[in-house]
Amino acid sequence: MPATIVLKNGKDHSLRRRHPWVFSGAIARVQGEPTEGEAVRVETQAGELLGVGHYSGGGSIAVRMLDFGASAELPTPDFWVKKLANAYALRQRLGLVEPKHQAPGTKHQTNVFRLVHAEGDGLPGLIIDVYGDVAVVQAHSVGMYRARPEIASALQVIFGDKLRAIYDKSSETVPGNAVGDAKNGYLFGESTGAEHIVSENGHQFAVDWETGQKTGFFIDQRDNRALLARYAPGRRVLNTFCYTGGFSVYALEAGAELVHSVDSSKKAIALTERNAELSNHAERHAAYPEDVLSFLKSHSAEYDLLVLDPPAFAKHMGARHAALMGYKRLNASGIAHLAPGGLLFTFSCSQVVSPELFEGAVLAAAIEAGRPARILHRLTQPADHPVSLFHPEGAYLKGLVLAVE
Repeated sequence: MPATIVLKNGKDHSLRRRHPWVFSGAIARVQGEPTEGEAVRVETQAGELLGVGHYSGGGSIAVRMLDFGASAELPTPDFWVKKLANAYALRQRLGLVEPKHQAPGTKHQTNVFRLVHAEGDGLPGLIIDVYGDVAVVQAHSVGMYRARPEIASALQVIFGDKLRAIYDKSSETVPGNAVGDAKNGYLFGESTGAEHIVSENGHQFAVDWETGQKTGFFIDQRDNRALLARYAPGRRVLNTFCYTGGFSVYALEAGAELVHSVDSSKKAIALTERNAELSNHAERHAAYPEDVLSFLKSHSAEYDLLVLDPPAFAKHMGARHAALMGYKRLNASGIAHLAPGGLLFTFSCSQVVSPELFEGAVLAAAIEAGRPARILHRLTQPADHPVSLFHPEGAYLKGLVLAVE
């Protein structure tokens, strides 16, 4: 008999609105002894079934919901196939999955995309990114970590022979105290040892999902990279926190006069240089393995287009104020390096920093720099990173394009 989470009176409203989190303070009692990550039922005091989800006893989010309503059932192998097939069908409609009736020899423009975006696809705690014929799974909850065999089996059902391997990269993201010594590795297939090249909007990138950051590539900037390419021709471009050089490659291939890439990670810089080579325009590219703020302080060059795409400055509410001050300092320093009429692409991926707060920090930076600026675009994450209407917290990426006088 599965364990049951019984809510306090009046604490069922968010679940009836299909918000996928049950907070520990909403729980009246626990019937049974659920283990960390176990699938449990969630009920009202009157015994009405509100849904099922993964239990977490150690955090403020006690249950992450997988299904809602009186007909909700505990996950079975068929549950995972249906959920992942639904996510796959959406990516097909978005044009990210290779068409079934593509002409022989035709090269698909994009074969790297996010298949599952956690709550946005009804699977809280689960990320799956696809790199050509390899799927990379990342569990952010114990429940999803323990469901990896079922998830891997469902992926093989959906992709069939189009899938060569499934790599689990959860050791950095799953709560370690609940699963012991989590190690990354292949759930299906194995490494070929060869360089893996993917295509995004026709641009080629070398991806390292085994030792790279996140799942290997910042897929969420695809649309924003394409926008930058519209403005890059003939401009001097600085791409900071460049990681594998996504913005740099788009700028080079669009005809930028020169592109400079900066990242504190030497490994990231090596990947950026490799990707610049793949673009066949490496002669207009220079890479610097330096701390970004130190680079901005020590270099006096002006650029026509500057990208600020830092890692998350705040991962919880307690760090939000310090993050906003960090965004202000970074943007003020970046604006100082823009030539008159230059463009600033600036981003925040801190979930706890709202678009309004981020815009306020950039405003403060422009005031400090003493430079008039106009907003040309407000940017966000692409469609394969969907946000559930019932879970607005899933909107994490925000960005601005400014014209700076």
